[in-house]
Amino acid sequence: MRARTAAVLLAALAATGCTDTPHRPAPTPSASSSAADPSATPTSAPARPSTFDARTAYDVVEHLAGRIGPRLATGPAFRRAADWSAQRLDAAGWVVRRQHFDVPAGDSWGVAVAAGRSQNVVAEPPGFDPTRPHLVVGAHLDTVAVAPGAEDNASGVGVVLALAEIELRSRLPTVLVLFGAEEPRGPGNDDHHYGSRHYVALLEPAQRSALGGMLSLDRVGVGTVVPLGSATEQPPTALVRAAERARVPHVAETGQRSSDHWSFVRAGLPGLRIGSSPYAGYHSADDLPAVVSVAQLRRAGRVVLAWLRG
Repeated sequence: MRARTAAVLLAALAATGCTDTPHRPAPTPSASSSAADPSATPTSAPARPSTFDARTAYDVVEHLAGRIGPRLATGPAFRRAADWSAQRLDAAGWVVRRQHFDVPAGDSWGVAVAAGRSQNVVAEPPGFDPTRPHLVVGAHLDTVAVAPGAEDNASGVGVVLALAEIELRSRLPTVLVLFGAEEPRGPGNDDHHYGSRHYVALLEPAQRSALGGMLSLDRVGVGTVVPLGSATEQPPTALVRAAERARVPHVAETGQRSSDHWSFVRAGLPGLRIGSSPYAGYHSADDLPAVVSVAQLRRAGRVVLAWLRG
């Protein structure tokens, strides 16, 4: 009888989980455990918007020109702007890398400046193969020494960063580049566009063959008509067609060589430009966010999307 009672008691203790090992509660289901649980629904990333947000672009203008200020390509303010932009691109899911290069001493719009180092911020889609057909959209991040550079060229950077946060649905994979040291340090062709010339110089033959087109966004936030430019005497037909599809008022210009697309064209690669409307604050301390129009940023963004999507 005593033996039978002891056996019953031991069975009851085992059933209630009383053992020498402390009791641990079962883990709470999480995203990492959902694969093992066929009834769990995995969490998916939120869908990206497909519509360009001009307010996002303007917020970039306010940060770069209103908070950081003049961004001389070899100075600490430029490096802060590059770091901030790279963080935004990384957060948006792009694979970000830097290209560093030397810039000589010279004259930055009336200000003597020393030699130094600058950089390009390059953002590629995950899994990108540079030897396969692709497009490049770029804007220069630097300014002349005295200018906060709202229109020249936080406006172009703002459009690029706003594009980075939406679903591009481009006809080809697209690389986004924020170029350093576009602004001149002297009067000649070789005193200008240092960052984009460095980018082109690093392209291997297979990468050059794969480049389907480059678009430079430079001074895109002033006016009510969007300038569309080519570096040669051939009209920017592809951009004109894009603007027509987007129903954006535009004007076509030829011989436009004062932006980073020229580095590509002079190397035998396809390049076009959006932007260049004249304005009073050009290369001055008056180039502040108030000169930039949200509506014009929206027009520029619509043309870029129409060009990317074909």
